Amino acid sequence: DRRSAVKIDADIPPETAALFGCAVLTGVGAVMNTAAARPGESLLVYGLGGVGLAAVLGAVAAGCVPVTAVDPFPEKRALALELGAARAVSPEEAATLDKADIVIETVGKAAVLAEAYGAAKRGGRIVTVGLPNPAEQLSIPALSLVADSKTLMGSYMGSSIPSRDIPRYLALWRAGRLPVERLMSSISPMGEINALMDRLADGRAIRQIVVP
Repeated sequence: DRRSAVKIDADIPPETAALFGCAVLTGVGAVMNTAAARPGESLLVYGLGGVGLAAVLGAVAAGCVPVTAVDPFPEKRALALELGAARAVSPEEAATLDKADIVIETVGKAAVLAEAYGAAKRGGRIVTVGLPNPAEQLSIPALSLVADSKTLMGSYMGSSIPSRDIPRYLALWRAGRLPVERLMSSISPMGEINALMDRLADGRAIRQIVVP
C-alpha cells in the first residue's frame, strides 16, 4: 500500500526514524487514534516494552493525567517515570492503582487483558495491541459491557495510516513532545543479531537498532 511509504526529511537521523515504523505507530496510535485520548483523562499502560513506552509518550503528549504504568522490570518502570508517567508499579502492586479512563494493554496475554479490562472505570475504554497465543481465551463479565458502559477495542498498528500519522508524530518529536530516541536500547551491527534477539527475548531490551 503506497500509504505505508512515507518520505521523511533528510535531517532526521535514520536510527530515530526507524523507531516510528512500529513502536511509535502502534503505541502512540493506540492512545491517539484508537482510544482518542483527551486532555485530562487518566490512562494506564500494561507492559513497558517499546510499544508500551511509546504509549506512555503518546499519553503524555495527549495531555492525559495521570499516566500510570505496570511492568515487572524496575529499569523499565524507572524509564516510564522519566518519560512523564506519574506512577509505575510492578504487576503485584497493580491492584493498588485507581481505575483509569483509558487502559492500554501491550503484553499479549489474555490474563493481562482481563486484568486491564477490570482496571478501567465505568465508561472506560480498554485498548489491546498485544498479540496473544491463538489458543488463549479471554473471559470477562459479559454484563459489565452494558452495566459499566465499557468499551473493549483491538488496535492493529495503532489504527494508523502511516502517511497521515508519521508526519504528525514527527512534528511532535520536533517540538520536543515525543522524545522517541529515549526508547532506543542500542545501535549494533548485523553481526550481533543473535545476541540482540536474546536480549529481546528476555524482556530487558526496548528497541534495538541494527545497522547493516
